[in-house]
Parts: sequence; C-alpha cells; structure tokens
Amino acid sequence: MPGHHRTYRSFLAETIAIGSELLVGGRSDSNSLFIAELLGSLGIEVRFKSIVGDDRDDIVQVIRTAVRRAGVVVMTGGLGPTVDDCTREAVAAVIGRRLTRRKDALDQITNRLAQWGRVPNKDQLRQARVPAGAEVLPNPVGSAPGFALYWKGAWLIALPGVPTEMQAMMREAVVPLLTTRLVRSVHRPPSPIVRLVFHTWGLPEAEVDAKLRGLVPPRSAIALGLLASPMGVVVSLTAKGGEDSQLIHALQEDVRRRLGDWIFAEGNDSMEAVVGRLLLKDGVTVAVAESCTGGLITHRLTHIPGSSAYVDRGLVCYSNRAKIDLLGVSEDLITTHGAVSREVAAAMARGIRQRAAVAIGLSVTGIAGPGGATETKPVGLVYVGLDGGEGEVLTKEFRFHGDRVAIQQRSSQAALDLLRRWLIKKNQ
Repeated sequence: MPGHHRTYRSFLAETIAIGSELLVGGRSDSNSLFIAELLGSLGIEVRFKSIVGDDRDDIVQVIRTAVRRAGVVVMTGGLGPTVDDCTREAVAAVIGRRLTRRKDALDQITNRLAQWGRVPNKDQLRQARVPAGAEVLPNPVGSAPGFALYWKGAWLIALPGVPTEMQAMMREAVVPLLTTRLVRSVHRPPSPIVRLVFHTWGLPEAEVDAKLRGLVPPRSAIALGLLASPMGVVVSLTAKGGEDSQLIHALQEDVRRRLGDWIFAEGNDSMEAVVGRLLLKDGVTVAVAESCTGGLITHRLTHIPGSSAYVDRGLVCYSNRAKIDLLGVSEDLITTHGAVSREVAAAMARGIRQRAAVAIGLSVTGIAGPGGATETKPVGLVYVGLDGGEGEVLTKEFRFHGDRVAIQQRSSQAALDLLRRWLIKKNQ
C-alpha cells in the first residue's frame, strides 16, 4: 500500500452524506467537518465531499466515483430501518456482494432496544444486514450498526447520519481501525494534518483579513482560512505535516498578537464556555433579562455542564408589560425612550440583578425583524446592558444585518462578549 498522503490515493478521503433532506433544505450536513478533523489527525486528507439523496442508483454512482479518487470513503446516513434507507443495498451493489444478516449486528440492535424497553420489529431487523465480508462497527449510542470493508484499494465505511452516533463511532471504531489497518501498514506513515482555529468576534471579515495580511510566508504550504458567520469570523491555519507543522505553531503567536482580544476562543471552545470559566473563576453569578433573543443567551450559558454554579436565572421579558412587571422598568422610561434603547437596556440589567440578588445583570433589547422597525430604529438595532452593581452600568449599541435568526444569534454573541470583556477588565 503506497505511503505518502499527498501523492497516493490511500491517504486521500471523501465523505458522502446520504439523505434527501440534505438536498431540499430540511437539514444541513454537519458530519463532514467532524470526520475531516478526525481523519486529519491520522494524516488522511479529505479532498472531496458529496451529498446524495435516498436513491440507490444515485448512491451507487457516487460511491463508484469516490472509490476512483480516494482511499478512504466515509458515508453517513441511510442505515435506518425505513424503506428509504438504502446505503447497505447500494454498497452491496457496488462491490457485487449480497447482504447477510450478522449475529453480532442483530445482538447489538436487540440489546440496545432492550435498554430502551423495546423489542425490534421487522423493519428494524433490516439494520442487521450488511454486505458479505464487511466488519460490523458497534454503535455505542444508537441502534443502527455501521460497517467497514476494504475493496479495490479503498476503505468503504458506512455510519449512521445522526451526529452523536456518527461521532462516537468515528472515535471508538473508525479511528482505531484506520490506525491499525492503514496508517501503521506503511513504511512512513504521514504526519497528522495540523489545524489551528481562532474564533473572533466584533471585527468584519475584511478587517480580520487586513490584520492577517502577510502572516503566511510566500511558498509555504500552510493554508490560511477565514469563515464568517453570525457568530463571528473563524480563522484557521492548516498544515499537512513535516516542517510546515512546526511553522504553523510558530505562527499562532503572531495570530494572537495581531488579533488581540478580538479572539475570544481557540480550537473547539465557545463563547459561552469561555464566559462560564470567567464567572466560575470569579465566583460570581449572573442573571439574564432577554427581549429580542427570546432566551437564547440563557440557553447558551446553561448548555455548558456545571453552569448552575454561576447562572442564577433568565427571564424572557418580551413585552413592555413584562419589562415593567418583572424587572421594574419604568413605564415613563419606555414611553420616553422606547423599549429598544440604551436607557431600557440599562434598566433591564439593573432590574434583573436586583431581583435575583446576583453580582451581574445582563440584558438585551432590540428589533430582530422583519417587522417592528421605524424611521429612527431600523431592523437590527440592538442594545446590550450590563449592571455590575455599585452603580456600574454599561450599555452598547449594535446595528446588525441578516434575517431574524442571524440577528438573534449576533445579539446573543454580542451580549456574552460584553460580559467576557467586562470580566477580563475587572481582573486586570
């Protein structure tokens, strides 16, 4: 088996996301990035990504194309019990083997359903059928087994499309299999693909790009990537091994220096996790009053395990009456300045802090759209308030763009970032 991942097909990979819902707007493919990251840690580079609907003949054609150009093909989806789940049949057709019911797969399905107090029906028993000669891959989270087989110089790996199941199987079954059967089988295993990720908030993509101009030396194989979203701009540095892997670590300090506190997290970290650690370190609690975000900020904070140590409560105070009744915001204040104003944001933060008897009150009020705008207050106008007690009140105005969901996401990120920066400054 050839050994250098840049030259030979064995260390090139393709992901295939299977499911008609991925083509008609019902759901997006989030599996491929996770798969690419884990394969990259083995020195296997994902060069291609395909999405195909629940049609057996179409899946067959996509697999055949993938096998011609990649030595590792990872499929996700189409392993369920329903009639449109036909990944098993498509793989069997490609390799010219029949499907066989495997006892280890059947036992896995039966035992998993028994844990849930259920007995497999006829359709669910279909999930125990895999192409002859394939290895059954255990599913530690769900009921659908996966499988893997080596055919014509390529590994064909089929996994469920449910992200939690796919992720567990990649970690616990696929990575060990490829490490043993592929990476260790060559004389010179490829170096891992190194990818460093920096999450920024508050700078548009063009300004991030300007700050990083000239970062990567000419003729370097390191790739600099920028990806903008409502949650900020993600900066990535990717190297495919060897000397470039050493250079990439030298560049990370330069990225930190150039972007400074615009970077709020690195790697797989998140804004809410960073804020949680800062709150925990200070031993303080926060309460949140939300209008236009409808509870999104509180949801993000409490999504982090252990957040009960620093999150006291969250209130969705959507109407003017709710702001008055639950937070004690003055009706005259709302009449004079409007519900979307610096003054009301400050009053909301003060009200939630006082009523919850916590160290910090955080608030947000804005116009998420598409309606509700006026000549002076457009869609996307958002105010964030922070009350730290002892008369310390901060407010900040934002003018966001995008649809309703994007504005809500940006508003939640802005509120958490204001809290992050305030906590860091307080400890300096």
